Amino acid sequence: MLDHKDLWKIVKKNLKGSQPDHAYSTWFDPIVSIGLNDNTLLLELPNQFFYDWIQAHYIDIIEKAANDEHGDQLTIKYTVAPQNPLIDQQHQDDLQEQQDPSPARKPNKSLNENYTFVSFIEGAHNQFAKAAALNVGENPGQQSFNPLVIYGGVGMGKTHLLHAIGNSILEENPRKNIVCASSEKFTLDFISSIQKNKTIEFSKTYRNADVLLIDDIQFFQGKEQTQEQFFHTFNELFQSGKQIVLTADRYPGEMVGLQDRLLSRFKSGLAVDIQPPDYETRVAIVMEKAELNGLKLPYDIIELIGSHIKNNIRDLESTIIRLLAHSSLSNQEIDYNLAKKVIKERVGHISASEITVEEIIRKVSSLTNIKESDIVGQTRRAEIVEARQISIYLCRDMLGSSLASIGMHFSGRDHTTVLHACRVIEEKRKNNKRILGIITDIKNELSIVLN
Repeated sequence: MLDHKDLWKIVKKNLKGSQPDHAYSTWFDPIVSIGLNDNTLLLELPNQFFYDWIQAHYIDIIEKAANDEHGDQLTIKYTVAPQNPLIDQQHQDDLQEQQDPSPARKPNKSLNENYTFVSFIEGAHNQFAKAAALNVGENPGQQSFNPLVIYGGVGMGKTHLLHAIGNSILEENPRKNIVCASSEKFTLDFISSIQKNKTIEFSKTYRNADVLLIDDIQFFQGKEQTQEQFFHTFNELFQSGKQIVLTADRYPGEMVGLQDRLLSRFKSGLAVDIQPPDYETRVAIVMEKAELNGLKLPYDIIELIGSHIKNNIRDLESTIIRLLAHSSLSNQEIDYNLAKKVIKERVGHISASEITVEEIIRKVSSLTNIKESDIVGQTRRAEIVEARQISIYLCRDMLGSSLASIGMHFSGRDHTTVLHACRVIEEKRKNNKRILGIITDIKNELSIVLN
C-alpha cells in the first residue's frame, strides 16, 4: 500500500493533468500531505486564506482525485501550516557554517531583502521568467543566459525577480560582489563622476561586479554618453564571464533610441517576458499581500479584488493598502461594500469589455453551488442545465458575444442551443424571482454598480 506521500504525489500528478496549469501551480502544487491514518488523509495548506479558497472552490475535486487513486473511501482533512515553520535541514547546515571562519552574508544596500524567490508568487504569466531567473541565481555567468533580460509592463514583478537573483546568489556565496542599480542611478553616477573627476572610481564600482543588475534599461534612450559607458562596462563584464541581468518595459528588439551595438548585446542572451497576472494568480497575490499587511479578508472580498484589479501586481498591492487606509481612517470594518467602494475609486465603473466568460461562469457557480466543470459540461440534470442557461444568457447579455463564440465556451454547443438557452432565461426572469435575483446579483458584482 502506498504511504501518504507517494499517494499524494500520484494524486497531484493526476490533478496536474486535469486542471489548467495556472490553477494547478497556484492552488494544488503548494499542498503537502502530512499523514494517512484509518483512511483519513491529512493535508497541510500554506495559510488561512488558502484554506478558505480550497474549501470554497476545490474541495470536491481534491476528494474525488484522492479517492480515485486510493480505492477505499478517503476522508480528507486539512490543517494550516504554522506561520513560523520549523527550520529545515538546509538552514541547520547554514547555522553550522556560521561557526566556521567563512564570512557571513553582509547586507547589500542596493538589494531589497524582501524580494526573494520565496516571496515571488508564480503563475502561468511569469513561470518562464521565474525559471530563467532561478537558473541564473543558481548558475551565474552561464553564457546562454547572459545577459538575462526580463521585460514587461509596469508593476509586473520585473524588479522583484531582479533583486531575487541578487539575494539568491549572495545567499550561496556572500563573497560575490553584487551591484544593483536603476538605469537612472547608473546615469547619475556617471554624470557625478565626470563633474568630480572620478571616472576611474565610477568604472571600478560597476566593472568590478561579479553580478550586474540594471533596472529599466529603456531609460538609457537618448543618453549617448551613458550608453557608451554602459557598452564598455557590459563588454568587460561579459568577457570576464560575469553575470548581467537587465529589466525593460519591452523586448530589446523593439526599443528605439539605443545604439545598435548595445541592442545587439542585449539580444545576444535570453529575453523573457512577464505578462499581466491571470485570475488565479491575482487572487493568490491578494491573499499574500493581505497577509503581509495583517489583514484577514474573507474570500469573497479577495475574489472581488482579483476579478477587477487586472493590470498589474502593483495595483493589487495599492488596493490592499488603500483598503487598510480607508478602514483605519474611517474606523470602519472591512466588508464587501467598503471593498467595492475602494475598487470603484481605483478603476471606476467596469465596462463589459473587461468582463470574461470565465468570470461569469465562476459567479454563477458560486451563487448556484454548481461546479464550473458541470456548467460547461454535458450533464443534463435540471439544476445544472438551469445554471448553464443562466451563464449563457449572461454571456450574451453582458458581453454581446456571438452565439457561436458563446457555444465554444460551453463544450462546443451550436448556436441554436445557445439561442434556446437565452430565450428560456429571458422568459423565466420575468416570472421567477430566484432567477431574476441571481442575474441581478451577478450583474451588480461584475459591473460594481455603486451609483
